[in-house]
Amino acid sequence: PMNFKKNFLLCVLIGSLFTSCELTEQQNIHQLVKQDTNEVFDRLVQIRRDFHEHPELAGKEKRTSNIIAEYLTHLGLEVKTGFAGHAVMGILKGGKEGGSIAWRADMDALPNIYGDNTSLSTQKSGKQHGCGHDVHMAIGLGIASVLAKNKEAISGTIYFIFQPEEETFTGAKKILHSDLFSKIHLDEIYALHVTDLPVGKIMVKPKEPFAYQKRIQLTFHNTLKKMEAATLYTQIRSQMLRKKPGGNPWELPMVFDAASGLNNLNTVFKDYLFLEENVAIESTEQQLHLKAYLYETDASNLEYIVPKIEAIIGNSKHKEKFISASFIQENPTVINKEALTKQAIQTLNDIYGTDTVVKAYGQIPYFNDDFCYFQETTPGVYFFLGGTDKDKGIRAMNHTPHFDVDEESIRIGVRSFSSLILERANKYGS
Repeated sequence: PMNFKKNFLLCVLIGSLFTSCELTEQQNIHQLVKQDTNEVFDRLVQIRRDFHEHPELAGKEKRTSNIIAEYLTHLGLEVKTGFAGHAVMGILKGGKEGGSIAWRADMDALPNIYGDNTSLSTQKSGKQHGCGHDVHMAIGLGIASVLAKNKEAISGTIYFIFQPEEETFTGAKKILHSDLFSKIHLDEIYALHVTDLPVGKIMVKPKEPFAYQKRIQLTFHNTLKKMEAATLYTQIRSQMLRKKPGGNPWELPMVFDAASGLNNLNTVFKDYLFLEENVAIESTEQQLHLKAYLYETDASNLEYIVPKIEAIIGNSKHKEKFISASFIQENPTVINKEALTKQAIQTLNDIYGTDTVVKAYGQIPYFNDDFCYFQETTPGVYFFLGGTDKDKGIRAMNHTPHFDVDEESIRIGVRSFSSLILERANKYGS
């Protein structure tokens, strides 16, 4: 019994030493990640500002692509261009055998419909980075910088995908259908979007972070007057509406509000259906068409939307003038792999503190991302990264007149997701 006790204690001691060494090694590598992020940060800010001053619309990202390819080449990555429009892929091979992890960053800018109110723009070219893709690219290049410097600690291969044409929802499909991409097998893929969270915060939601967006068309005989059509549409909106009490899910500025926003278990941005107030009414010689966007959070309800609208019209005084109802646009939506999302939250919180990542409980209307196409073939997670600092007067609410980003978000993004990718890659290590 005494020998058994001694042997048992010895095993416990040895096991604890191995665990301690493992933890120390993990802590050391993430200290290096933080240090390397800080070293490259100023350069990334310069790059982001250059992208911001030279925005390029979807399909026109030639200058942007060249800068990215040159930067990745300088890091020593294998770089692929000349596919899927102006797409760029950087390939980093780790020091050990393992799987394949991808990081995706989008590249295109938007038409300038508001006027750029940030202090960075010097060129008024009718284009602007009004959604933060300039920040996304800087973060992607930063992650590549940090991981290239620590590649001996990485198992497997990391693919950095810089994607054009996200705003037109076509770039991801072009990459997926390219000959180059067809030869790659990915185990996991990740992406982020900078938005109106406090800088330093990361938010993620398992499953759907966005509501399902559909565009519906209602067709009538042109004996229905436009004023009558507008009144009927108001009745349809009112009867179709589903929302939680205490707020309106179409009020986008409230989506990250502490009291009613996504990080609140009882958020008003959960379990809703609404049609946008604006409706396009178009008439031809024989027909009148109503076209409007709607947003639904529950995928199981989607098949019942058209029948419900048909029933409302069937009970109206205009039922004899009604011809048909159908969806004329219905893109897929981002769906985060649930188990992978939970593992990512745990990893980031373990490394950078328990409140680094906050879980979202609702879904954002109006927005979507063609990252969803990558997720159809590869398990993936899409994060939201805070870029707002209200004390500085910076509000990172995308696609709004005063959109701006606190550049400290670049440091947070590079540090956090370099660590995440490194940890996820090493899960596949031999």
